[in-house]
Amino acid sequence: MILDPVLDLFRGKAVTIPPLDGAFRPNTRLDDAPALTSLAEPDNLLVADGRLLASSGNVIYAIKAGAEPAVVETFPSPVTALALVQSGELTVALESGKLLIAGEEVSLPAEIRCITALAYADDGTLWLANGSAEHAPSQWAADLMRKGASGSLWRCGPAEIRFQKIAGDIAFPYGLHPVGRDVLVSESWRHQLVRFDGATGSRSTVLAHLPGYPARLSPSADGGAWLALFAPRNRLIEFVLQETHYRQDMLSQVPPAYWIAPALASSRSFLEPLQCGGIRTMGIHKPWSPSRSYGLVVRLDQKMQPQFSLHSRANGTRHGICSVAEKDGLLFIASRGGDRVLAIDLASGGF
Repeated sequence: MILDPVLDLFRGKAVTIPPLDGAFRPNTRLDDAPALTSLAEPDNLLVADGRLLASSGNVIYAIKAGAEPAVVETFPSPVTALALVQSGELTVALESGKLLIAGEEVSLPAEIRCITALAYADDGTLWLANGSAEHAPSQWAADLMRKGASGSLWRCGPAEIRFQKIAGDIAFPYGLHPVGRDVLVSESWRHQLVRFDGATGSRSTVLAHLPGYPARLSPSADGGAWLALFAPRNRLIEFVLQETHYRQDMLSQVPPAYWIAPALASSRSFLEPLQCGGIRTMGIHKPWSPSRSYGLVVRLDQKMQPQFSLHSRANGTRHGICSVAEKDGLLFIASRGGDRVLAIDLASGGF
């Protein structure tokens, strides 16, 4: 209604979030899953030449069951996105804003400074998600709390040497999944998946009102996709996002680690918010309590609709899921908040 903004001054404004129900029904599958290896804040997962690769800080590791992670390559700044060229070479994006294809640095438009995701289409087109025009990838919380929507989508054709801007005004694009000539983008701050036409840049919402902040997308074996959600939504954070003056004071006076904002991990410091009796009672962390961090992976069908999900609840430890990769019936999951790479056998998982 047109009068709603005026009436809200008198009646207040309800803060609601989608419930964890249906395909999002809570479980403990991520906490019950075996750990493939321990790795400090694993971020990107990629299967290349039969090997599972994982980025951690400025290093790419090869992960193998029963063995220590082996260093594949080290870079001058943290790795923020990975993709595999059809020739088998790696495409690597760095926190510094640089993009390396097969080890060679690529010239980028000045606007691209926050590469959050990379993906190659079947025809060799490289899609690039620029999360923000104002913040680096590691400053994602600041972009959210300032209500950033300066992200953009870029494309470089197989026979081209320059990136073309396809769309802008995206609220932190964090995941890419090419579908034919189009591409599916996870728009984190608007909690939705959006399909962009590869020719015109026109957009249409595919999946809205997600219960968390969507991260990267990866293909599944049957033509669907896996979606990682790196943090949950909760009413307190949604309320703070509506309170402009409080939020500005918080950003200017409180260290980022203690903001009332989503997190990749929580309950590590007594200075963190959300530690009252509604969260922990008699020393026990309630699994259904509101939390700044959570672990959530969603299976999408070929129409990009959710079928089931894997959870690490508020009292779990496998939080901050940013990347997932499927290979030969196994699902590999990177938990940045839990410092683990997990492996789940899809055939015996009861899905």
